Amino acid sequence: MAKVTEGYMPFLGYKTYYRIVGERKDNGKAPLICLHGGPGSTHNYYEVLDNVADDDDRQIIMYDQIGCGNSYLDGHPELWTQDTWLDELDALRKYLDLDECHIIGQSWGGMMQIAYAIERGAKGVKSYIISSGHPSSSLWEKEGLRRIKMMPQDMQDAINHALKTEDFSGEAYDRAVAEYMHRYCDYWIGDKAPECCTRPKKSGGEAYLYGWGPNEFAPTGSLKDFEYVDRLGEIKVPSLICSGISDLCSPLIAKTMADGIPNSRWILWERSRHTCFVDRHDDYCKVLIPWMNEHDK
Repeated sequence: MAKVTEGYMPFLGYKTYYRIVGERKDNGKAPLICLHGGPGSTHNYYEVLDNVADDDDRQIIMYDQIGCGNSYLDGHPELWTQDTWLDELDALRKYLDLDECHIIGQSWGGMMQIAYAIERGAKGVKSYIISSGHPSSSLWEKEGLRRIKMMPQDMQDAINHALKTEDFSGEAYDRAVAEYMHRYCDYWIGDKAPECCTRPKKSGGEAYLYGWGPNEFAPTGSLKDFEYVDRLGEIKVPSLICSGISDLCSPLIAKTMADGIPNSRWILWERSRHTCFVDRHDDYCKVLIPWMNEHDK
């Protein structure tokens, strides 16, 4: 088993936790950086990719973004912006000497990749693996509202009432949101999910609320104006787009990225929701590893 190293990076007067699997080698294989979702989730589920360090002799770096997990912080709503998290990624790359890398991002992490490529230039990034991300908050919202219309009428009513009154509480609302997330977000493999996916974690509720909003279909936070569809052509990094057949990232959203990003490839995974690398782990790795090797050159 590959060596696991944990540590903390100073950031904005606080600290960012990181976890490194494997050791850096002069083998021509750039490390893989993992950007988790949320904002406000944690690195935990990426531990399913620890095997890649051994199977591909490649270093894997994952971290808890400021505001969650082992980097937990709240009481600072002014921090929960795109620039904060992109600055953190830049700082981590500098701190760990990651001049060259591949980057995988899931959900919000996929959004980060798009913004990083367009706004920061993504110098030294060999390839992206955009896993269930999106290029447009308004498109994400539109697709969410469309899917709500497929739910039982009482659940539609509960969600629509919450959206109208901005009162996101109550048993009926909670039950409707839980059903929505079960359809499009929960692990497809259910109770068979590995320990790293089910262990208790300290989520960043404030980071999510102020960064995104109260739920997946109502972007009201600092990322509500995240709109890059018309700029996807500016992304020069080869991009592997992955999404699940029953994913918060609907096929329309994934195809929008595939159509707009030059030198991209899209895989729509059957038997998968919002975490393809968990739900279809073995098959996912059979695609991920050759993809990175192809673009190391």
